[in-house]
Amino acid sequence: MPVVNRIASYAEEMKGWRRHLHANPELSFDCHATADFIAARLAEFGVDEIHRGIAQTGIVALINGQGEGPTIGLRADMDALPMQEITGVDYASVVPGKMHACGHDGHVTMLLGAAKYLAETRHFKGRVALIFQPAEEEGAGGMVMVNEGMMDRFAIQSVYGIHNAPNVPLGHFLTTPGPLMASVDTAVVTLTGKGGHGATPHECIDPVVALVGMVSAIQTIIPRNVYAMDEAVISVTMVQAGTASNVIPEEAMFAATIRCFKPEVRALLKQRIYQIVEGHALAYNVQAHIDYDWGYPATINYPANAEFAAKVAVEVSGDEAVNSNAGREMGSEDFSYMLEARAGAYLFMGIGPNAGLHHPAYNFNDEAAPIGASFFAKLVERALAV
Repeated sequence: MPVVNRIASYAEEMKGWRRHLHANPELSFDCHATADFIAARLAEFGVDEIHRGIAQTGIVALINGQGEGPTIGLRADMDALPMQEITGVDYASVVPGKMHACGHDGHVTMLLGAAKYLAETRHFKGRVALIFQPAEEEGAGGMVMVNEGMMDRFAIQSVYGIHNAPNVPLGHFLTTPGPLMASVDTAVVTLTGKGGHGATPHECIDPVVALVGMVSAIQTIIPRNVYAMDEAVISVTMVQAGTASNVIPEEAMFAATIRCFKPEVRALLKQRIYQIVEGHALAYNVQAHIDYDWGYPATINYPANAEFAAKVAVEVSGDEAVNSNAGREMGSEDFSYMLEARAGAYLFMGIGPNAGLHHPAYNFNDEAAPIGASFFAKLVERALAV
């Protein structure tokens, strides 16, 4: 696997960075110590500019190449998850209830490795913008950075990112032109009736019966309202009602996650959920409140950028290890906001056998870091060739 030789020599150092980050996870926008660690490393590397405080704790660092040229953005997310780690490794999280269960510690490490190499060699023209983003898991940090004017402020013309993929062979890359990951919305429905004794339902207004009807009807939206070739998912993931077998509760609630790829399908799903809930509420004589959270949009690769990124991945891992038409998935990612603002592409990179993402036994594979760093470095050198 032709990892850049200079980056391969950083492997032990990169392992140290990653394990420090793994042991000290921070959540959402509260990535202050993480940002301090990143900024210190970037200063050691001699990058030209370090801009902090974007989206509270985000960083954009700039490396100038040889002469004039465009600016390419490379992004790594840096927040952890509110989970208790069970890996048992000697560098496990020292913060109770927080862990890097999605590999953002590895993403930061890959971008730091590329930064060290690019600041040292500068074998490119134009400029690289290294984007270290907080709050990918919750808070839409990518949207906040874009809304704060990051793309215009630093004249970023294209942007790229990588997400690790457990149980995909080490160093294999997956991407696709067009939609890669789904949009994600959340509906929380609260129903209010009239509680009472389970033996006298005629004296009550039962929200449980209404809830069951709504959930059943919502499951008909995809097969009966969405064109069969337009992938979409509605999963009711939470139901809460009652505290005793002989009591009809006053309230009941359910929640659902809603995912698709097309804006028109996204709007249709919301419309139909409202219609079903409001119609059933009237039929069952309950009050219904819908809290509908319009979440991350679909992650949509620009075809030309995805093709270019796949060619770079072939240089790193070989033709057999790159699938440039891998299809799409129902997960979501707030890198989508950056791709709404600029052309670019997002890829998955295999890290070999592992627990799944967001699992308490997950642990990023340190052998993957030099591969991801080499991809970032080669992408810059090919796109901004001297």
